[in-house]
Amino acid sequence: MKSLWNNFKVAFAMFSKIPMPRADWTRENMKYMFCFFPFIGTVIGGLTMLVAYLGLRFGYQPGFVTAVLVLVPVFVTGGIHVDGLLDTSDALSSWQERSRRLEILKDSHAGAFAVITAAVYFIAWYGAYSQLFNSAENMRAIGILSLGFMVSRCLSGIGVITFPKAKADGTVAEFSRNSSDVLSRNVLIVYLVLLAAGMILIRPVWGSLAFVGALLIFWYYHHIAMKYFGGTTGDISGFFLCICEVGMALILAVVSNF
Repeated sequence: MKSLWNNFKVAFAMFSKIPMPRADWTRENMKYMFCFFPFIGTVIGGLTMLVAYLGLRFGYQPGFVTAVLVLVPVFVTGGIHVDGLLDTSDALSSWQERSRRLEILKDSHAGAFAVITAAVYFIAWYGAYSQLFNSAENMRAIGILSLGFMVSRCLSGIGVITFPKAKADGTVAEFSRNSSDVLSRNVLIVYLVLLAAGMILIRPVWGSLAFVGALLIFWYYHHIAMKYFGGTTGDISGFFLCICEVGMALILAVVSNF
């Protein structure tokens, strides 16, 4: 039990800004880390539901509530995945050879395409939430999206475990070496099945479309990672997580209007 608790603490310390008791980053304490990665999405989803409920309950202006909803994941994670989104966007937009694209991923400076991507990303989130936060009925869609924050992390973890690594010395490669790949992958797959069932139970058509959309984005992530980088990295994994979540939000914004 102590080992599992340490794995939990390492996962939250690495991928969130939630204060955690100290745990040494040893192989044993990182072995099952990805089994707990989706629970950061549980925190984000719970806060998302809470903010939406309080916004409706106390009659706050939709624009204010929408802005808070957009920022919830950033507050919880510190923007670690958004950083990957922007770095990957710069690398993809460079149209350089693979080795140069991998160098751009490591560059701490934000290029023009990263700035454009950030603007598009947050505007897309704001638009999706503006559509979803317009009636109590759409709380079901927000509930599905709240589960989606776990779905994106399950798929991201599976990608880290199973995809080839673009760099042998990167963070993702290190995490993969220290994890129990088969067990972690199987646990994440079980989570996915349960989450899919939960999303469909809330609203069958909406939940099915959001989950299928996440799977299609996961396929796109694999395509991009293999074609342009020769495998995945921490930044590319963050890129996937961001577009997966905003993709599900946009799907729900569209289908909830019918």
